[in-house]
Amino acid sequence: MLVDSHCHLDFPDLAARLPDVLGRMQQNGVGMALCIGVNLEDFPRVLALAEADDRLYATVGVHPEYTDVADPSEDELVALAAHPKVVAIGETGLDYYWQKDKPEWQRARFRNHIRAARRCGKPLVVHTRDSAEDTIRLMAEEGADTVGGVMHCFTENWDIARQALDLGFYISFSGIVTFKNAAIVKEVARNCPLDRILVETDSPYLAPVPYRGKPNEPAYVLHVAEEIARLRDLPLDTVIAATTDNFFNLFKHAKRP
Repeated sequence: MLVDSHCHLDFPDLAARLPDVLGRMQQNGVGMALCIGVNLEDFPRVLALAEADDRLYATVGVHPEYTDVADPSEDELVALAAHPKVVAIGETGLDYYWQKDKPEWQRARFRNHIRAARRCGKPLVVHTRDSAEDTIRLMAEEGADTVGGVMHCFTENWDIARQALDLGFYISFSGIVTFKNAAIVKEVARNCPLDRILVETDSPYLAPVPYRGKPNEPAYVLHVAEEIARLRDLPLDTVIAATTDNFFNLFKHAKRP
């Protein structure tokens, strides 16, 4: 069984055809998916998906790109994360690609998420773009290593990956690892310890080859696992078993079917 460790099934592209999406997921041997919260306003929609299907779990958090939404307090995050189908805090982190002036509010929001994760004992789902040094620094300063988490859709170099691994984090690979020009990501996929790798789609974005440019969905996480197996010269079944075990080792509140 494969697990898609990061997807957005509540987004319109996927929600409008959810039965078909879940059906193809099952056909490709993807037995579970983690639905990621990106703001508090839409969190009830994410949670409803998880409550309605044993194959789905949820996270709660506010994405660093979102500037015009409610900013969660530490207490709010802890309260919402108490739901048994919420297995992590996030998506959180830093994004200096869209927020080029590196606002302090973004760093304060990230710190709140880390503190909430520590209080509720659930791991973090971390987004970083053009902000790797600050992301790692804040994780270290706030003690994120005490709860761990995942660097989702990883696109940084091996040095950043190693620093995240040293903090007890997992590295998650998306469809980007299948792209021909993704040499840096492929290098990290080769070097990362097998017991610290997750696979994801980040659907509906970043569809892997051979679906690149089309809407992504959880079924396609199989192609991410296939590419990692190819890069590491391992049987596909070995990568599937390892990444699934890793998911449940990290997200301890998720129940293996």
